[in-house]
Amino acid sequence: MLIVPEHLIADLISAQDCFSAVEQVFAAMARDTAYNFPVIREAIGHADALYGFKSGFDRESLALGLKSGGFWPRNADKGLTNHQSTIFLFDADTGRCRAVVGGNLLTALRTAAASAVSIRHLARADARVLGMIGAGHQSTFQLRAALDQRPFDKVVGWNLNPADLDRLAKVASERGIPFQAVDLDQLGAQADVIITITSSFAPILQAAQVRPGTHLACMGTDTKGKQEVEAALLAKASVFTDEVAQSVTIGEAQHAVAQGLIADGDITQIGAVINGERPGRVSDDQITLFDGTGVGLQDLAVASAAVDLAVERGVAIKIQI
Repeated sequence: MLIVPEHLIADLISAQDCFSAVEQVFAAMARDTAYNFPVIREAIGHADALYGFKSGFDRESLALGLKSGGFWPRNADKGLTNHQSTIFLFDADTGRCRAVVGGNLLTALRTAAASAVSIRHLARADARVLGMIGAGHQSTFQLRAALDQRPFDKVVGWNLNPADLDRLAKVASERGIPFQAVDLDQLGAQADVIITITSSFAPILQAAQVRPGTHLACMGTDTKGKQEVEAALLAKASVFTDEVAQSVTIGEAQHAVAQGLIADGDITQIGAVINGERPGRVSDDQITLFDGTGVGLQDLAVASAAVDLAVERGVAIKIQI
């Protein structure tokens, strides 16, 4: 069995590696050659933590396994990231454990890669202003990945605690792009692409604040009850997702479906767009919305890539079990 510890991940795998892995697995999901198993995610009644498992199998790459972990909101006080996870990969031919991989950075990279894939395939070609809602740990990964997809010339941002916007301003500065802290009305009026990456349980962005032609990547809702945007916004938009089953149960679409504003059949897998089977953006006035719920196959795809690179570079730790 191989071990690829957390401290090796940053030097092993790039954002582009993760983008390619996630794009490929979304395409495989739409071909029905890769599928996710039901998600388990529960409040454990200790440390205000959410804990669970995401797993799946890709018959094309033979990636089989699970990610175990969750969200510990008090970890910042301990010098740790709030999201903690480990990925386990298994040999699809024998069932033996192939590798154990540190999953914290990989989770951040694969989540950012998913929104970046949606921008690549759904945002207007002339998008120039990027809006960021949320400025937590994950936001900087989202911003960097998004900036690789279009020649943005400005970033605008909003956060419940405005002081945290400094981390987004620093990333924008690194890229030589101006950053402006704005209110939500200003953000919606300026942004061509909006990424929401919060842990909100109440809608932050309203439908009336989003102008025609905007692409949204809603990346924070992955649990029952969470919500980042008004449900009416999904009724105005063409809605895409990583997996429809998760979108309507634990994703941003759960609220619009519950209110009868949209149905399961109104949501398109982004993999079908990648494969050319379904249209993505069809007009410059269309609002497109990607509901990024986070599927286990994303984790398996990036972890498999990291293991292959670790073996290639001779840094994977081999043990007998």
